[in-house]
Amino acid sequence: METGKFFHNLMERKDFETWLDNISVTFLSLTDLQKNETLDHLISLSGAVQLRHLSNNLETLLKRDFLKLLPLELSFYLLKWLDPQTLLTCCLVSKQWNKVISACTEVWQTACKNLGWQIDDSVQDALHWKKVYLKAILRMKQLEDHEAFETSSLIGHSARVYALYYKDGLLCTGSDDLSAKLWDVSTGQCVYGIQTHTCAAVKFDEQKLVTGSFDNTVACWEWSSGARTQHFRGHTGAVFSVDYNDELDILVSGSADFTVKVWALSAGTCLNTLTGHTEWVTKIWPIGREINCKCLKTLSVSEDRSICLQPRLHFDGKYIVCSSALGLYQWDFASYDILRVIKTPEIANLALLGFGDIFALLFDNRYLYIMDLRTESLISRWPLPEYRKSKRGSSFLAGEASWLNGLDGHNDTGLVFATSMPDHSIHLVLWKEHG
Repeated sequence: METGKFFHNLMERKDFETWLDNISVTFLSLTDLQKNETLDHLISLSGAVQLRHLSNNLETLLKRDFLKLLPLELSFYLLKWLDPQTLLTCCLVSKQWNKVISACTEVWQTACKNLGWQIDDSVQDALHWKKVYLKAILRMKQLEDHEAFETSSLIGHSARVYALYYKDGLLCTGSDDLSAKLWDVSTGQCVYGIQTHTCAAVKFDEQKLVTGSFDNTVACWEWSSGARTQHFRGHTGAVFSVDYNDELDILVSGSADFTVKVWALSAGTCLNTLTGHTEWVTKIWPIGREINCKCLKTLSVSEDRSICLQPRLHFDGKYIVCSSALGLYQWDFASYDILRVIKTPEIANLALLGFGDIFALLFDNRYLYIMDLRTESLISRWPLPEYRKSKRGSSFLAGEASWLNGLDGHNDTGLVFATSMPDHSIHLVLWKEHG
């Protein structure tokens, strides 16, 4: 009897499937309006169990994963219209969404550019730029929260440190203790220490050190032996700025005697004396391919002679930038026209440390500031200690400068700012490592 009941139920199932196939064919042949009327009638005949079943399945049926269904190019096009934060949220929907969104290179490159990051188009890894954006957003958040930097100190001099020069992770310091030291900024270790005269300016390379002194002379020293290899005499005031070019065999010095002198580097003889300044010469342009001993132009920001330019200048061969009480001024080097004036009404008398395509580095007596040059707004600041003030403005300097043209995830490392302190130590501001 049980066997007969089983076959009876099986026949019922078979008959049901036949009936369902037939009605499905008929349903598909109906118009949309007729299909809707049929569904309305079936719903009206349904009980609670059927209605609950319908409700549970409708939500799933109505969900269509468009990122999965659309061609990849069309998905990328649609994703361009979403902001990065929304895209990051969408990455949490599913593994498929995360894969597609993460591979949308153009979206993440644009997001990085908007944050002021440099883009290397040669990188082909599709997933690279989302990772870069996540690093970028973290660094920019640290800047906004004033948490992007950390500090350190170099201790070793026994008298006033007046001269600083930084290059490739190494910081040279010159002191009234008749010594110059070369420091590895990353470790804080002294690499070289040699006896010199009093130092008002320093510049170095792997083999030698050039110093300008309060004794009115310039000297060249050998790091390995500490021996003085050349002595330049002729200024009648302290020498506050030096630069040299081995290939051209030229050295240039600026002095408190209001003159600039051009010297033969190897022979130590004076080739030319440039006059025209009415104050100390505390900055000279880096030497290029040739030395033109003519005054090309005198730049000023106002006919009011009480409005002075700050001692720090930026010159990259194309633009000259300097700060004053009236703001930041940018000149075109070819025409000497003023291209831009950036006012900082909320903070007066900011001194310029560095100027790039995206960012500028400035400071005053209390803080170090980063300005976004695209918006001309200050986006970050860092407190400074009571550093030693100087009329010449040379007892402080900027460190690495490439990040001013845009961060790239690798150039926000190392030294940002250094200044000498009243206790003869050197205060360093460094990029904090990425978290």
